[in-house]
Amino acid sequence: MNEMTYKQRRDRLLSKMEEGIAVLGTATLKTRSNDTEYPFRQNSDFFYLTGFEEDNAALVLVRGSDTDKSVLFVQPKVEEMELWTGKRIGVDAAKERFDVDEVYSVEAFEEKLPELMQNLPRLYGDIFGADARFEAARNAADKLRHKRETKRPVTQLVDLTQMVRQMRLLKSEEEIATIRAGLEITAAAHHHAMAVCTPGMMEYALQAEYEYMFTKNGAYSDAYTTIIAGGDHANTLHYIKNDAPLGDGDLVLIDAGCEYRHYATDITRTFPVSGRFTEPQKEVYEAVLDVQLAVIAQIRPGVFKSELQKNAEWMLCEKMVKLGILKGEVDALIEAKAHKKYFPHGIGHWMGIDVHDQAPYFDEEGNELVLASGMVLTIEPGLYLPASDTSLPERYRGIGIRIEDDILVTESGHENLSAAVAKSVEEIEACCAQNC
Repeated sequence: MNEMTYKQRRDRLLSKMEEGIAVLGTATLKTRSNDTEYPFRQNSDFFYLTGFEEDNAALVLVRGSDTDKSVLFVQPKVEEMELWTGKRIGVDAAKERFDVDEVYSVEAFEEKLPELMQNLPRLYGDIFGADARFEAARNAADKLRHKRETKRPVTQLVDLTQMVRQMRLLKSEEEIATIRAGLEITAAAHHHAMAVCTPGMMEYALQAEYEYMFTKNGAYSDAYTTIIAGGDHANTLHYIKNDAPLGDGDLVLIDAGCEYRHYATDITRTFPVSGRFTEPQKEVYEAVLDVQLAVIAQIRPGVFKSELQKNAEWMLCEKMVKLGILKGEVDALIEAKAHKKYFPHGIGHWMGIDVHDQAPYFDEEGNELVLASGMVLTIEPGLYLPASDTSLPERYRGIGIRIEDDILVTESGHENLSAAVAKSVEEIEACCAQNC
C-alpha cells in the first residue's frame, strides 16, 4: 500500500465521525520469557489506518466544526536504544513519510491531549479493548470536565473499532493484490509439502517445510499457528501440537497460510501421507470436495452467508447418509442436528488483515449483512470421523478432512483466489509424486 491509501482511509473515517476526537494506540510488546519478547505485530486497525509498524505510538484524529486533522505520536530517535532494537523512524521522517498533519514525540502525548480534545464532545476509541492510549484520553477528558474554562467537555464515548472494521470489510484492489501475492507463496508451500511428505516424517518437520517456504518467498510469518494433523489428529479441529509421526496409509490435514505484508492467507488441504488415497479416504474426500465446490458456486452479491451455511450442512448431511455415516431422512437429521457431530463448525469467515478478519457479520440493527463485491471469505466444509466412534462404518474411522479456499466476492459472482492450490484427487496425487 502507498501512503495515499492510508490517508484516504483516515479521511474516510473522519467523514464518518461526528464532531469529536479519536484516539488509537499501537499493539504492545509481549513478554515471551523473562526479558525476551515475542516478535512485534502491529494492531490491525492501527496498521489499516497508518501503515505504521513500530510499537509505542498513537494516532489521533480530530473532527472539528471547521477543520479535520490527523496527528501521529511516535517514539523519538534515541541512539542508545537504536543500538539495541534497531533504527526508529522518528518525528521528522514520520511527518514526511506518513502524510499526516502533525507529528509529535510520543513522550508529549499526554501533554498534547487536552489541547487536541478541547471543545470536542465525543471521544472515539477501542472502548472495549485494552488500549492504554485510549485510557489516557479518557482520563484527560475526565480532568477537563472539572475545569471551569472547559465549555464543551466530552460527553460521549463512541466505539471506533466498529467503524474501522466496517471499512475493512470491503477490500480495495491493492488489498486484493496483496492477498493474491500471499496466496502464491502459500500455494508453493502446500505443493512443496505434498512433494516432501513421507511416512514416518514428524508433523513438526512438515510444519518446518511450510515455514521455510513462507520465509524463503518473502512472507515474514505464518498468519496463524500451522495445523499439521496426521491421521486421527485431524479430528481435533485446532490441533497444533504437531509432535507425532505421520503414519503410512494415513491422511494429513494441513491448515496453513502465510501473512504477507500484514494480510492473511488461509488454506486447508488434506492429502495422503504415502501419496495415494485409499478407497475409503477418496470417498470421504470427494464428498467434502463436492460440497465445497457447490457452496463456492453459490457465492455472489446479495447472498447471505447463513444461506451458504444452511446449504453446506444439508449437502454434507446428504453425503453422510449416502456413505452410511448417518441413517435416516436428511431433513429429519438436520432438524435433530445429527450432522453436527461430524461437521460442527461454520462454513467460513471473513479474511483480511486478520485471518479471522474482525469485520461485522450484522449491521447495527442486528440484520445479517449480504455478500457484496470486495468481500473476502473462506469456504471450508469438513467431515471429522474419530477413530473412537464405533457407530461409524469401520472403513471411515480415523478419517478427518477439511478443504478450505479463499474466495473474493465480485460484481458478477466470485473468484477463488486460491484456485492454484491442488485440490482434486488427481491433482493432489500428482503433487505427492512431485509432478505439480
